[in-house]
Amino acid sequence: MNYINTLREGDMISEVYLCKTKVTAQTKAGKNYYSMTLQDKTGTVDAKVWDLSSGIAHFEPLDYIKIDAQVTSFNGTLQLNVRRVRVADEGEYVMSDYMPCSEKNVEEMYKELTDLIETVKDVHLKALLNSYFVDDKDFIKRFKMHSAAKSIHHGFMGGLLEHSLSVAKLCNYIAGVYPVIKRDLLVTAALFHDIGKIDELSTFPENDYTDEGQLVGHIVMGAMMLKERIKTIEGFPKVLADELIHCILAHHGELEFGSPKKPGIIEAMALAHADNMDAKLQTFTEIIKGNQDKSGWLGYIKMFESNVRITE
Repeated sequence: MNYINTLREGDMISEVYLCKTKVTAQTKAGKNYYSMTLQDKTGTVDAKVWDLSSGIAHFEPLDYIKIDAQVTSFNGTLQLNVRRVRVADEGEYVMSDYMPCSEKNVEEMYKELTDLIETVKDVHLKALLNSYFVDDKDFIKRFKMHSAAKSIHHGFMGGLLEHSLSVAKLCNYIAGVYPVIKRDLLVTAALFHDIGKIDELSTFPENDYTDEGQLVGHIVMGAMMLKERIKTIEGFPKVLADELIHCILAHHGELEFGSPKKPGIIEAMALAHADNMDAKLQTFTEIIKGNQDKSGWLGYIKMFESNVRITE
């Protein structure tokens, strides 16, 4: 595949890209043309269709399109002069070539997650975990490929799985250091803490907030999902259910960060700190990877409320 980051001025290409945006504009002479942003997993590139007559089939933003084009340069930036375009057939592309993806193996991460579930001894919590992560095939498929955010941290395919597993592993460690913590409750809450994002965010290529996500938010949505599923597990203790739901509702730690509740039990406190730690360290990791050609101070980062530096 001709990935966008490998294109060079003068190249003639025939390739499939995701049409991220499409606008119909006019030249100074009053002639219509298409201005587009095309995307693959390596980045984006500006593209133009100057002649809308022959060889230009109908397509919409977020379609995968097959183009014949020449790579040109405009104001020092690469641009595609598209000569032919059509909507790509399903077998002509693989979605993972066009979206940011986890650098880790999804199946290996999921195996690690299910192995962690096997260590949960509480029969009710284990039954709840299995009902989602073992028995619910539709949920599993969506969970594996979903992102954990529109932006900020883990905003890529497999990001929700990677983040949830990382937080659960941190919580498993924390529970070993502080024996007063109910380890099974904490690990279960960690694996479930962001499941509301399944419906808060749309799937790729959109990866944007749904109406329900905007109106309700993933914290409450996740708590609602668990509350309904708990009803299907016979004999699930009410106190345990309330503690688990509380952990979900309090996992952002502070009211100003979107938590409906502040942590009121030690497991909720541990989860909030583990979630915050993984989110911030992943964000810092992505900052470092995005500035590999730089050294020293990078400037002020709003999430950290600090000027940050790459260590040598």
